Amino acid sequence: MALHRLTSLAVLLLLTPSACDQQPTAAPPGVVPLFNHVFIVVEENTDYADVIGGTAMVYLDSLAGEYGLATQYYGDAHPSIGNYFMMTVGDTITDNDSYSSVVTADNIVRRLVAAGKTWKSYAEDLPSVGYTGGDVGNYARKHNVIALLSDVVNDPAQKQNLVPFTQFAADLAGHALPNYAFIVPNLCNDAHDCSLSTADAWLRTNIDPLLRSADFQQDGLLIITFDEAGGDNTHGGGRVAWLAVSATSKRAYQSTRLYQHASTLRLSAEALGLTTFPNHAAAAPDMAEFFEP
Repeated sequence: MALHRLTSLAVLLLLTPSACDQQPTAAPPGVVPLFNHVFIVVEENTDYADVIGGTAMVYLDSLAGEYGLATQYYGDAHPSIGNYFMMTVGDTITDNDSYSSVVTADNIVRRLVAAGKTWKSYAEDLPSVGYTGGDVGNYARKHNVIALLSDVVNDPAQKQNLVPFTQFAADLAGHALPNYAFIVPNLCNDAHDCSLSTADAWLRTNIDPLLRSADFQQDGLLIITFDEAGGDNTHGGGRVAWLAVSATSKRAYQSTRLYQHASTLRLSAEALGLTTFPNHAAAAPDMAEFFEP
């Protein structure tokens, strides 16, 4: 009897792969898969219907058709600044686009640093590394509210993660991209002051190389959204386009669930392995449905 048990155990050990031979398991249904890099690009002030299915943003529309699209995604507020705070803090904080006070509320940077994750804000036309001041030329701080967070403003080391967008191509080429990247086009290239076709061309020029890179294809997640609609107040900020691009995204998938920017904050944290989320992101609907189980 003992010999029979030993023989059965030996057979079991032979049939069971070792830990080093096992492949990563897919995320179960309802669970956001883990990524090593999350990128968020925010465009400006455009209704969903002007982006999806139209001719103004052909490149963006092609990504929406190939990957995951939220068809019932809404901004939280008008004007812009409250939406950017919701994506990073989990609260709208203010409705004053000229707001300049330091924000001490819990936020994505605090959670990333506590978890040992790296981050950068890549802001086009940012005057210099570590700049936390007001608007300069086509740079708008209201679109880069990470520069108002106490965890950044009061920490010289963290301030160095506020970088001009020119650094993005260098970090991509040097395989030095952070775990979390908040990407801020300038006032022309985000469609705030210039045409949707201009914003679309910027995405094709600057974001398509990221999507084609081996680093991204291995473990990257790209979220592209608009902060608020142009002429719609539904749910506070109106219906906007939102899409998720990754190797594990469901292909040609369209969601009809209601989402807002707190869910984007939750997703960006969850995708990097964080398990607690700032403010309204804690109770926001998760976005696991966009990924293959």
